[in-house]
Amino acid sequence: MLTENLFNEILMRPIDQKVNQLYIVSGYATSAMAFHHLQKIKENDQNIHINLIVGMSGLDGMSESNHRGFQTLMQDEFPNHFSCSYVSQSPSVHSKVYVWCQDGTPVQGFLGSANYTQFAFRSSQRKEAMAECSADDGLAYYESLIDKTIYCNHIDADALINIYNDKQYRRAKAKKKIKSQEDVITPENIIEGLPSVQVSLLARGNKMPVASGLNWGQREKREPNQAYLSLKSHIYNTKFFPERTVHFTVHTDDGKVLICTRAQDNGKAIHTPHNNSLIGEYFRNRLGLASGVFVEKNDLEKYGRTSVAFFKIDNETYFMDFSV
Repeated sequence: MLTENLFNEILMRPIDQKVNQLYIVSGYATSAMAFHHLQKIKENDQNIHINLIVGMSGLDGMSESNHRGFQTLMQDEFPNHFSCSYVSQSPSVHSKVYVWCQDGTPVQGFLGSANYTQFAFRSSQRKEAMAECSADDGLAYYESLIDKTIYCNHIDADALINIYNDKQYRRAKAKKKIKSQEDVITPENIIEGLPSVQVSLLARGNKMPVASGLNWGQREKREPNQAYLSLKSHIYNTKFFPERTVHFTVHTDDGKVLICTRAQDNGKAIHTPHNNSLIGEYFRNRLGLASGVFVEKNDLEKYGRTSVAFFKIDNETYFMDFSV
């Protein structure tokens, strides 16, 4: 039985056996976990395709941020290395099964308690147990569910699976009562009652940083849109954001999804690890500026605010409000 270092033991070490596919059935899963796993595989220069079935989606629905995050991974970020399907028919599936294959031939399988989330695989706050199982049986189990699923990017996915704004999803899971909901996501119905912090876009003395923050890329031989959000010590010394190297999903007030992580000393910066220019492009677009231009303090003041608010939905999901 495996109880320690599960991320490496279950999700990385088997790659040494010359596998190229991972089939996952998980009751719950997060797009931040999928991004983190895919990024680690990419860093190791491995060619792996992850096939994920989320089992409890038919009963509990999906949060908007994870739904869009999975779609982004499948369509844009890792189109040749990731696919995600939701169980849309009864009964729902609470199982957690991981099967490594080589060109469809089962090589190694695991089952146990760990959902495909960073909280399950990487957090010290929860204990999980996994054990090896028959890879053939595990793949057969995965394949038995395929006819009951729908791809996350299918045109009918939103009709078959209830997609909730993140605050409503959090409440519904807590009460175990999920009802149909068609509200548009707005700051008002997301943020009520959630822990929050204000992150300034200015440096000390309320000045605009010239080669850091939103202007990090404004240096020789850097892509000019490269940027990060700088956290002050009263924020990075708390547990509001995940620890360094943990990826988390950020859902924005205008409906975008960013996969982020903390970086630099003490985790004092938030950036988009897949592409450090994404945050810079995002804020320049919100400010009505051309791509790659230097961001002035006056640009923020004309827009109407010099800070951005983060609201914590759960350990891997945040809402970012830059509305005026």
